[in-house]
Amino acid sequence: MSELVTGEAVALELRPARLPSRALAVLLDLVVAVAVYVAVTIAVMVSAASLDEAAQLALSIATFVLVLVGGPVAVETLSHGRSLGKLACGLRVVRDDGGPIRFRHALVRGLIGVIEILLTFGVVACVASLVSARGRRLGDVFAGTLVVRERVPVARTGFVPPPPPWLAGRFSGLDLSGVPDGLWLAVRQYLTRMQQLDPQVGWAMAERLAADLADRTGAPVPQDVPPPVYLAAVVQERQAREARRAFGGGAGAGAAGGASGVPGAYGPPVRPATRPASPMTPGTAPAGRRDGAAASGHGSAVPREAQEAQGGQEVQGAERPATRFVPPA
Repeated sequence: MSELVTGEAVALELRPARLPSRALAVLLDLVVAVAVYVAVTIAVMVSAASLDEAAQLALSIATFVLVLVGGPVAVETLSHGRSLGKLACGLRVVRDDGGPIRFRHALVRGLIGVIEILLTFGVVACVASLVSARGRRLGDVFAGTLVVRERVPVARTGFVPPPPPWLAGRFSGLDLSGVPDGLWLAVRQYLTRMQQLDPQVGWAMAERLAADLADRTGAPVPQDVPPPVYLAAVVQERQAREARRAFGGGAGAGAAGGASGVPGAYGPPVRPATRPASPMTPGTAPAGRRDGAAASGHGSAVPREAQEAQGGQEVQGAERPATRFVPPA
């Protein structure tokens, strides 16, 4: 991948085209251009047979320039860097900042291409493409262009393993604003591919990434948490914050509820124990009955007859059906 910085200071990751694919695209373009040139030359010679040799020579030179130079320039300008051969090979010519090319870029590439491709049979273009780090020929260097691949195979996104449940919400207080996107990408790539790495190499990489992440957040890595688990927990915390920012506070309710059950530093969540009900002994009244008796026997200002009347009304109310209508007193 090659990073191209746009005018808005945005880094674009593009894959430059290498020599084999570019050579195949140029070969297809040359076959089409030569076929058109031969057809046009025959038509011009037949129509200009009555002219003298000087006029025929001028027409042949004009046909060469228009077909083999002007044709590719016009095609690349109108198609924004996609000629027939590049379209077949999945390539495209772009500027150094990733934007589409214009007429001046295509003109410089076409004029220099006559020298390094047609007159030298592509030897100069091949040498320049092999020497360049991004596979550019001389026409690309002078025009400020780059040939990139448009059809890049889509890589399968790996699965990021979640952290253990007992770490849920542990790192909710970390300041993740100072972590750059490149470090997040490196951590995610490590978590998706750590099963494919050598154990020693993977552990060293996890320690290095955890140290970098701790330096950016300002909090040290806990001693009893392995570096891969720490990375997974911090990544999950970042995803939870992004979800809360995108969908509101409801998205973090589950994480907050899960974190409330963590009692200690990194121990498993423990639910509060419930008090077992003690069996009733003979001669002991239930708690509700004892409370009622105590409330009625100590300091009660209600007469006994009123209590009996009130008890009778409660029994009658219990026997009535539960409706919204209250009968008159």
